[in-house]
Amino acid sequence: MLFLLFFCPENAVKDDARVKRATGVCKQLVGVFSHSWKKKSALKKAQQELNLPEHSLITECPTRWGSRQKMIGRVLEQSKVLSQVLSEDKKTHHLVPTWQDTDVLESINNALGPLQEFTDALSGEAYVSVSYLKPVLHLLRTSTLTESDEDSDLTKEIKSRALGYIEAKYSDPATQELLDITSFLDPRFKTHYISAENLPDIKERVKIEMEQVARKEKRARVSTTDAMPQGAAEAEPSTSTIGKGKRSLGSFLKSSDS
Repeated sequence: MLFLLFFCPENAVKDDARVKRATGVCKQLVGVFSHSWKKKSALKKAQQELNLPEHSLITECPTRWGSRQKMIGRVLEQSKVLSQVLSEDKKTHHLVPTWQDTDVLESINNALGPLQEFTDALSGEAYVSVSYLKPVLHLLRTSTLTESDEDSDLTKEIKSRALGYIEAKYSDPATQELLDITSFLDPRFKTHYISAENLPDIKERVKIEMEQVARKEKRARVSTTDAMPQGAAEAEPSTSTIGKGKRSLGSFLKSSDS
């Protein structure tokens, strides 16, 4: 379910004419610099003259998470040098973003830039379990995608779309119950992200399931003991399965190392 978060930036800006035009301009100008060594050289020279980071432009790739957002961020970072280089050539002068395009790109970046950084950090984690989802959704709802007075109307609209997309994907009651249970069982989160009205039901559900698991394990141990030859448990305690629970991942790793 975590992968749905990565679709959020793309779904927040699709089907908007302003966004399509502005991102289309980005793609075109990035393409010009990607296929011309002269333009690349001129870009580097202008970066040095204007004392801007000598960063390359980023090309959007449909198979890479957030590549559009990164492309937009880099174009905004290098907007001065891009305008200078493009304006010097009559063939590319028309690719200089208008102030309207720039406003749209800045609105997109302000809305989705923090979300992109967050999803990049999440994807960089070595081990992310479903128990993270409840805290993640809380963070998005209360911080990352909250509107501020400084936001443009488009920025607010994009944030609202992104949050609406996420809320819709995880609104199912059964899904919410699963997220509450996994968060409850994680010692890092426990009851912190569970609403007070849901907490009693979650505790009761976990208690019932733990009792069911305990009964199953007890029956399994009894069945194993009954199936063993009489006296085997006493004669060969080292090979008995009595008292042994389910093997942990660590035990499998130790076996593979030996």
